[in-house]
Amino acid sequence: MAPVAAAQSEQSFEVEFGTPGQAGHYLARFTNRGARLMELRLGNHYDLVGLSVEERADPNHWVVLTAPLEGLDDSAALGSLVWRTNASSASLTREPLNNALWRHEPLLEGGVQTGVTFTFAPGTGVTFEKRIRVLPASPEIEVELSLRNSLAALEGPRQFIFSPAGAMARVSEDRMYPDPQGFAAARPSRQDALQWDTVSREDQGKERSGDFAVPQPLSFVGSHNKYFAMLMHGADEQATKSMIGAGWRRLHDTTWARANPEEADSAWRTLVTDVHLELYVPAPGQTSSWSYIVYAGSKDKKQLEASLADHDALIEEDLGFFASIASLLLFVLGLFHAVVGNWGWAIILLTLTVRLLLFPINRRSQTAMARYQKKMKRVQPRLDELKEKYANNPQKQRQEQAKIMQEEGAFPPLGGCLPMFLQIPVFIGLFAALRTTSSLRQEPFMFWIQDLSMPDRLLRLGFEQTLPMVGSIEYLNVLPPAMVVLWVLQQRSMPTPTDEQQARMQKMMMWMPVLFGVMLYNYAAGLSLYMITTSSLGIFEQRVIKKYWPVDDTEKPTKKKSGFMARLAEAQKQQMRMLEQKQQKQQKAKAARKGRK
Repeated sequence: MAPVAAAQSEQSFEVEFGTPGQAGHYLARFTNRGARLMELRLGNHYDLVGLSVEERADPNHWVVLTAPLEGLDDSAALGSLVWRTNASSASLTREPLNNALWRHEPLLEGGVQTGVTFTFAPGTGVTFEKRIRVLPASPEIEVELSLRNSLAALEGPRQFIFSPAGAMARVSEDRMYPDPQGFAAARPSRQDALQWDTVSREDQGKERSGDFAVPQPLSFVGSHNKYFAMLMHGADEQATKSMIGAGWRRLHDTTWARANPEEADSAWRTLVTDVHLELYVPAPGQTSSWSYIVYAGSKDKKQLEASLADHDALIEEDLGFFASIASLLLFVLGLFHAVVGNWGWAIILLTLTVRLLLFPINRRSQTAMARYQKKMKRVQPRLDELKEKYANNPQKQRQEQAKIMQEEGAFPPLGGCLPMFLQIPVFIGLFAALRTTSSLRQEPFMFWIQDLSMPDRLLRLGFEQTLPMVGSIEYLNVLPPAMVVLWVLQQRSMPTPTDEQQARMQKMMMWMPVLFGVMLYNYAAGLSLYMITTSSLGIFEQRVIKKYWPVDDTEKPTKKKSGFMARLAEAQKQQMRMLEQKQQKQQKAKAARKGRK
């Protein structure tokens, strides 16, 4: 094969791939300096809501998946799909692969450009080739790396570094979801469970770099933000085995630090991931190739899993501890959306469904609590008498009160808190689901709510201040205050407990809605919609359902205990008798000591 001539000058060029309206519609900007993908825009995702057809066709409104940050100290982080040498392969080239001038030519299929091929021959006996091809109607990019050898002395395994994604855009200022993030997953064998590790952006840069704590070979590795991802995996077994490890680097943005001197210590604004590859330099006259797939698109569960089943780990990590509950809720939410065609109404229907499923448990708990409170009202005068009678003997007072409580069976029902405990994982699961799902991005509800993944933003206030716990107050968000009002009304509609401790607890809980409203001021409108619906249904239950279907607080006769409960009650009585006998002996001994004195 004829030698490859070196490129004479640096060249940048743009290529539009794919079909408008389909997955895999990209605008890519390349440079032959290092054969890098400098910028990638997604032609089927947009930066604003409500764009016209003409505006959607304008690449300036397409979502920027990755683009260079010129102020980064690390020049190796400029660009994606970057191939670099390390110590074991540095002798194969006279200059860094990511800084050399590569020759390039379009990759055509049926007269349509589907990719680009970069070639670099440093004159050391090895020729490097990187072929980048966008797969049709798919959010996947095929990257093929090739080594062609002409010297026997160079044959053997060498290690390289490949960066699938450059600096990814930050799409959220969510303090509970700092993006972008790095992610690596591995499955040592098909029988083994998938293991993964993740690292988030950390603006102070306390840790600057490290390795992902996963075994080899890797299943996939890459970067992602709240709604989009660039993830690399092997296209076949040979390529998968070549992925022997992965690391991450946090990057310092000097330009941002200069523009924000008061926050200069928080300029580690992004991170990139690196894949460690072990590639074999073939025998003289031979060429070896490795093919990889880079998923570049939305974090849509179906699309991710269609590319690689193991990608589900990324969604599971986003959903957190209650991922199984959150996944089920998202599935049901999707079913409702398929029926009503609006994600906002789907959230309302999901909330109604959850309340209906929990209603029998809630009703049983309310009935038990009402009977307990009625019994306490009847018993309370006797307890007050004991307080006065044994005001100077607290221990005796507690013993006598315990006797009465034991006789009357006046103990709080064990299931009283069950509905709350059941709702906690549902709330947390739905919170995580609505916070991270890409399905709600730029999806409208009604009136001024045009994006359920963002705060409702009725109007722009123009304030640039940032408040503790609240964050930015640039916009007036109506749903969080409405949520607080409904929470307070729901709390006030609940019956006042007869027990003093529970009454104090209820008063303290009155302030919790205000605190949550402040903390959730800038959270997704979809989450606020869920909470508003929950509170509205709770008020409806208290004011309407209980009016026409009152809770039965009739005290039931105390059943004679049998079996284990009878033995437990007898053991309690025996313990009380022993305690009384012990106290009587102590009092007699005390009186005897006084008599001797």
